Amino acid sequence: MKIDKNVRLSIKNLSLSFGGVNALSDVSLEIKDGEILAIIGPNGAGKTALLNCINGFYKPQKGEIYFNGKRVTRMRPDKLAKLGIGRTFQNIELYTGLSTQDNIMAARHVLMKQNFITGAIYFGWARQEEIQHRRIVEEIIDFLEIQSIRKQVVGALPYGMRKRVELGRALALEPQILLLDEPMAGMNLEEKEDIARFIIDVYEGQGETYPDTPVLKNGIKNIILIEHDMGVVMDIADRVVVLDFGHKIAEGTPAEVKANKKVIKAYLGE
Repeated sequence: MKIDKNVRLSIKNLSLSFGGVNALSDVSLEIKDGEILAIIGPNGAGKTALLNCINGFYKPQKGEIYFNGKRVTRMRPDKLAKLGIGRTFQNIELYTGLSTQDNIMAARHVLMKQNFITGAIYFGWARQEEIQHRRIVEEIIDFLEIQSIRKQVVGALPYGMRKRVELGRALALEPQILLLDEPMAGMNLEEKEDIARFIIDVYEGQGETYPDTPVLKNGIKNIILIEHDMGVVMDIADRVVVLDFGHKIAEGTPAEVKANKKVIKAYLGE
């Protein structure tokens, strides 16, 4: 396969079915460096199923997925996380009995280099690594403006704050590509504006404001966003893919997709 170095993620003719139901049918798309790609479509269109295939939760029956030119189809989620694929979920998936700080720290364990023995002894390099991980967690907490809830149990937090914690956990994985599954669902206008701001700031990078956290310092230049709020999509997406009943029916700039007759009929309304 010829590799385009600008393509971070490539999906080729992906098909997924559950019994007699086709969740995805021959879907192909690419995400290149330096773009926010929005995936839109009506409920049941296959949007979340596509993300679940990308990060290994679902195993497609046909098609291939390449990440940085490497075939990752049907690879386990933990291995994909180590390679650099992080995500949030439509339904919040946090450790509800742990604090905000501990939830974000839990994601850092995927990246820890010290083995069990040195970690148990807790000295030398293991100790230094632990300090560095906690420093990164604190910078993520500061970035997301959740300092006031850092010690609070996540299960007792308001919905909007739990959404921020989940975004923080995804950032803690230091992903090269970030998958966001309806990060603004169920939020009021102010909460949506905050999340949109965080997404843009993560994409652009914050420079020396967060020197110890590369994902905040340099930004994440590849983001896939599932979102129903078309105002948000039109404002922040560089490119849009539209799914309907598992089929890709359109792809292009927000303006092109908004004017597409198939999209208007299937999703946006006359």
